[in-house]
Amino acid sequence: MRLSRPRIAPVDLDRLEPDQAEALAPVSAGRLGPLNIFRTLAHAPKALTAFLGWGSYILSRRNALAERERELAILRTGFNCGSGYEWTQHREIGLAAGLTEAEILAIKQGPEEPAWSAIDRAILTACDELTRDFFVSDATWAALAELGDKARMDLVMTVGQYTQVSMMLNSYGVQLDEGQTLDPDLDRRPK
Repeated sequence: MRLSRPRIAPVDLDRLEPDQAEALAPVSAGRLGPLNIFRTLAHAPKALTAFLGWGSYILSRRNALAERERELAILRTGFNCGSGYEWTQHREIGLAAGLTEAEILAIKQGPEEPAWSAIDRAILTACDELTRDFFVSDATWAALAELGDKARMDLVMTVGQYTQVSMMLNSYGVQLDEGQTLDPDLDRRPK
């Protein structure tokens, strides 16, 4: 987390404009209602609707990355971007997708962690290159070959999507949802 309070507060669910309510409808199920990210983006309801459409592709089976690989990439991207909100949300999703607690911790160490398989190391390296240089090197592209072209494309799109998400979360000051705890390694608020 970069900020200790929101720059743009989540919309009040009891005072929604009709276009905000419509944009939030796809993410309003659940006992707590829509998450803070969606309630914040609802200030721009047309953008939220477009965001949800693209995000649903990235998080769906249409994405050629296996769920575990996708979450590995999302978590590394969120970590690289210093997004405590993104890390917190996707840590649980990553565990459900097959990542272990030890792997979640190792994601913070990056591709140099010796426990990674060759393909996991290549995915993490691609995340680092994309969030640092906005380019996947030839060596890393070759190391990702077993994924195939569609999954390599989806990896770049996934990292791009979650870099954008992290920029929004960090800049808008989106705070954790009720009951969540910030990982101390992602606490980048001014002291």
